[in-house]
Amino acid sequence: MALKEFKFRGKTIDELKKLSTEEFAKLIRSRERRTLMRGLTPEQKKLMKNINSNKKNIETHCRDVVILPKMVGMTIKVYSGKEFVPVIIQDEMIGHRLGEFAITRKKVSHSAPGIGSTKSTSSLSVK
Repeated sequence: MALKEFKFRGKTIDELKKLSTEEFAKLIRSRERRTLMRGLTPEQKKLMKNINSNKKNIETHCRDVVILPKMVGMTIKVYSGKEFVPVIIQDEMIGHRLGEFAITRKKVSHSAPGIGSTKSTSSLSVK
């Protein structure tokens, strides 16, 4: 059984990589399209320069960058507020933003209650 080839709005990855940014912007949702048409911020331009030069260890704080077809296959470390989370960019991520794939919150895990957590333990003496 052959794998199904990924298509984005009826175009393959190779066809998408040949498109200019303006042509690609016509294929994505309106919020991301407006972001691309407005232009990149200086931080985003620096990130795109690193991506175009095929650097290996790319770290960024730019969570609002729209994922473009030329980023497919790269690993970019995105800052989550505490650490850099490696994000491997796949075909299905095109048109989304980098921050969507670097989660900023952790699952809350509570341990056993400590002294002072209830009325009965607050009257105990601590040795």
